[in-house]
Amino acid sequence: MTAINDAVTLGRQGDTAQARETLAQLWSSIGGDGDPLHRCVLAHYMADLHDHAADGLTWDVRALDAADLLTDERAQQQDSALTVRGFYPSLHLNLADDYRRLGAFETAHRHLDAARERLDALSDDGYGAGVRAGMDHVEAALAAGSTDRLPTH
Repeated sequence: MTAINDAVTLGRQGDTAQARETLAQLWSSIGGDGDPLHRCVLAHYMADLHDHAADGLTWDVRALDAADLLTDERAQQQDSALTVRGFYPSLHLNLADDYRRLGAFETAHRHLDAARERLDALSDDGYGAGVRAGMDHVEAALAAGSTDRLPTH
């Protein structure tokens, strides 16, 4: 997790190419059937490092697939406050945005609905507020029929 977080920090500092390379190497070492927590977190962040929605979609699907295999017990080994249910609003939000950017508005709406169904898993903290705001931004872009990348997501 430390190596994943270090790569994410690189990406947030603007070195997206190095962050992608580092995460790709980590993905290879974890393997497609490795620890679901590591796969979920890595894929979730890797998706954000791609400019094209199709590339992001590939990684967001991997993150969702890994979450489906993750248990609360494993997540809580990393952080005692984590529940797998709490991962899903953000995972579905990202998928909604990918599909919106690809023009698949119906599918985007289905993922927004899936995110909304699990909002009760989020706290009223900065993370929860960020996910809720992201949902509002994607919803507004869908209403406008926009496929443009959002500056906030």
